[in-house]
Amino acid sequence: MNPLAAAALAGLLGLPAGSFANAVIYQTLHGESVLRSAWRCPACGALAAWRDNLPLAGWLLLRGRCRSCRRPIPVRHPLVELAMGTVWSAVTLRLAGEGLGWAVPAYLALMFVCLVLAVIDATTHLLPNRVTYPSFPLLAGLLLVASVALGDAGRFGRGMLAAVAVGAFFLLLALISPRGVGAGDCKFAPTVGLALGWLSWGTVAVALVAAFLLSGLAGLAAMLLVRLPRKTLMPFGPWLAAGTLLAIMAGGKVAGWYGHDVLG
Repeated sequence: MNPLAAAALAGLLGLPAGSFANAVIYQTLHGESVLRSAWRCPACGALAAWRDNLPLAGWLLLRGRCRSCRRPIPVRHPLVELAMGTVWSAVTLRLAGEGLGWAVPAYLALMFVCLVLAVIDATTHLLPNRVTYPSFPLLAGLLLVASVALGDAGRFGRGMLAAVAVGAFFLLLALISPRGVGAGDCKFAPTVGLALGWLSWGTVAVALVAAFLLSGLAGLAAMLLVRLPRKTLMPFGPWLAAGTLLAIMAGGKVAGWYGHDVLG
């Protein structure tokens, strides 16, 4: 399929995927099963009608309010849907354009997990096991299929080595500074290492540098603009997700400055 057509299709599919991400976020925050529970209004408990769950359109038609009690529905819902569609389209265009179309499903799954974890971590300062644990075998299976289809088993082997290396790096950081890196970060780090290592070691380096740089800048901005105390705990998950996306999208150029070919 033409990369532009594939990107457009991925963008359209990303909108309902964003709706499902909202369900995962909501049910996880409320300790409910995603498979058994439908979305309910947090204020009155009313079940959402099917038309209310239409991506973007549902929130707009309701004017951002519950159909039953008219309480506001968080603007996070359409933003997550829009972000998922945009990110899925961009990642698909990037990878398909580089001849790595077989790997697109794996990286779309990675972006889904990253967005879900970023929102949950920003809300609770936690990366829940119910999301981090299944993400690794899911990505491993998809990337193994991609490696076989592309006839490049070396990518998968490199990805597994990167998973071990990144996991060990985060574990070391957690032992040195438990307040800076949490257990959830350590559990999700191997998944990030696997996915980015499958592309190249340069991609891994770009993602980690970007994540820690963005986290540091955010902490500095929080201290200067909203006067947060220096020892205030800041969630790292959103910045790890952002660094991962940046590495996939622009890691080739960045690492190329240092003699690395990220997507090769």
